Amino acid sequence: MKKEQPKLINEFYELKVEQLMSKKIWDLPLIKKDAPISHVLSILDGKSHVWVVNDLNKKELVGVITRHDVLHVLAPPRAYYNVFSLPKYYYHGTKGKADDVMTRDPITCKSDEKIVDVLQKMIRHKLRRLAVVTDDDRIEGEITLRHLIHKYYRASQYYPIT
Repeated sequence: MKKEQPKLINEFYELKVEQLMSKKIWDLPLIKKDAPISHVLSILDGKSHVWVVNDLNKKELVGVITRHDVLHVLAPPRAYYNVFSLPKYYYHGTKGKADDVMTRDPITCKSDEKIVDVLQKMIRHKLRRLAVVTDDDRIEGEITLRHLIHKYYRASQYYPIT
């Protein structure tokens, strides 16, 4: 098996995102940017992230909200002062919209990208998931670190890589 490891990892790197991504668009945690914070929290109760779109029919991706992003919603109210800008006040509690807490312009990938490129993006930006988008920024799926681990592990256990 040790002699096959370099071959396996090289084949793994060459796979396309479309071969590993979750294509179940109906199962993705999607929310409109004007949805209330309480709706965001209800989704984050069961999922680790929420993809934010302009419109649920068009699915144009505009942001992402992770559980970490809502720390400011749950934390006691305070003002945060940046040295080079005006004060920024965080939302506290459930007032506000998804648009107020989302990370704008999330890092994404295309379905025809190689896994090696996706892994490099994940490492560079310290991410566990990427939205897979079309050329016009419509979300068509996602690829997560879990997908990558699962595929590599199965391939290392005598399952074919493709």
